[in-house]
Formats: sequence, structure tokens, C-alpha cells
Amino acid sequence: MNAVVLFAAGATRWPHWEGPLRKALADAGVAADLVTEAAPERVDFIVYAPSGDTPPDFTPFTRCRAVLGLWAGVERIVGNSTLTQPLCRMVDPGLTQGMVEYVTAHVLRLHLGIDALLRAQDGRWNHEAPALAGDRPIAMLGLGALGAACAQALVGLGFPVMGWSRRRKDLPGIECHHGRAGLKTVLKRAQIVVTLLPATPQTENLLNTETLGWLPHGAAIINPGRGNLIDDTALLAALASGQVGQATLDVFRVEPLPQGHPYWQHPKVTVTPHIAAETRPATAAAVIAENIRRGLAGQPLLHQVDRQAGY
Repeated sequence: MNAVVLFAAGATRWPHWEGPLRKALADAGVAADLVTEAAPERVDFIVYAPSGDTPPDFTPFTRCRAVLGLWAGVERIVGNSTLTQPLCRMVDPGLTQGMVEYVTAHVLRLHLGIDALLRAQDGRWNHEAPALAGDRPIAMLGLGALGAACAQALVGLGFPVMGWSRRRKDLPGIECHHGRAGLKTVLKRAQIVVTLLPATPQTENLLNTETLGWLPHGAAIINPGRGNLIDDTALLAALASGQVGQATLDVFRVEPLPQGHPYWQHPKVTVTPHIAAETRPATAAAVIAENIRRGLAGQPLLHQVDRQAGY
């Protein structure tokens, strides 16, 4: 009997995902009926994204073995009291590679002073070589799958990288810190800060008036993680005073970012429209299929969320 896999990630996504998911399931040797509608009591797995025609109540899905998210973030589902099934977040090679490319590109842009060079194309020859990567300490806030991959890529480019996480971690080539004391240590030394933390009550407004004040004057911030990691009012004040020299922001509390938001016209802010790491069906479908195979075989699921930790 085939497993019933409900695609509950929005009707607009279905045309992009149907083909890759069917192929990935076949490649994994999984006999499955991939559907967009089914009686809840027949569903074995739910492929989920928190928008569109997603099930608001997971209680009727009594046979469901797992909810398999299409996104790296799970903050919009992890607190759902009706969700008693195992929940898995998305970690896939395409998403990770996209984030690595975004982070390294913007770190290099800031490191080399590309913005200033573009603004100064006025016919004058100002020959001033930038610092080398080894002289530009980077703080990576968040050392999960994405943060660790970006940190390792930056180390490969020669940057000294300090990593921070809520709990102790040990990564080759990364100077790892944890806890509040560790946060202060890395921020006091970082010339560029990258935030790749999950959205939890503990990480909300992690960068605020106090913590931004720990930075060296003129440090830069890159946030492709979550919009609520930064206190927007505090960041705008730090930009006005020069405490923060530049901010590159890909995620926001309200998306799309409202047209009248001060970030849009701010001379020290670069806004990108949540493009740092998109889940790509061509690579992510294989992760979904593998977790379905594991679930049917009674094997441990990949990337299962810790409900208490929130990620």
C-alpha cells in the first residue's frame, strides 16, 4: 500500500514542487501517492510551508508520521499546540550554498569598501589598498548548519571568524564562544557581524542598544537570519551615531518591507528582498524523500526539531 504524502505548502508552490518530489520519491524507492488533498486520517506525511492552504489544525492527522517543512525556519509552526507529530526543518545543499554565496559576497563587499568606491567615481585617482582578510575579524552569530557553513567559507577566504551560539560548540578553524559573556567577547572584537540565528524568545532583539554598543565604532552588520534578531529602533539610532557603519538586511519583522520604512532610503542600509537562501525544489526534494523513506523504515529522521529549544 502506497504512503499518502500531502503537499500542504500552498497552491502556487505545487507546480514547482510536483515534478521534483515525484522524481525524488522514485529515486529513493518510495512508493507514495503525492496529493494536494486527502482525508486527514489517510495521510502518512505532510510536506509543509506556513502559508496558503496549509492545515491549521493537525489533530485530525492521526496517522501522520512526520511534518516535513520546506523552510529552514520553523518559528511559525513549532508553537502549534495541535502539532504532536515529529517536525523536521529543511536543510539541503542548495539552500546552504545560497546562504554561503550571499554571506561571502556581502562580507567581501563590505571588507573591500565596494560601496564607497562606487560612490567616489568622480574622476579622481585615490589609490588606497583595502586591508587583507586576516585583519578583518568576523562574528558569526549562530553556528547551526547555515552558520557553520558560512563561517567555514569565510575562514577559507582568510578571515578570522569568531562563532557564537547559545550552547557550547566546537568547530575546526572557528574560535567558538557561547552564552552572554561569549556574546560580549565576540561583539567587542568584530568588524563585521553576521546573524544566522533562529527566531526564538531567547534570540529576539539580541542586537539591541546595549549589545550594539559593544561593537567597535563603525562595525557593519549583515542579517540574513531572522528579522526579529535586531531591535530596529536601536539599529537606526546606532547608524545615526556612527556606532554601526553599515547594515545589510535581508529579513524583516514585516515582509515585504513596507514602502515607507526608513530602511529603504537610509544611506547606510542595503535592503535585499529575502533572497539569501531560497529552498530550491531541485535539491530540497531529495531531503523530503529521504525523510519519508526513513519514516517508513522506522529510522531516525533528518533535521528533527527540538520543540523545547524551538529549532
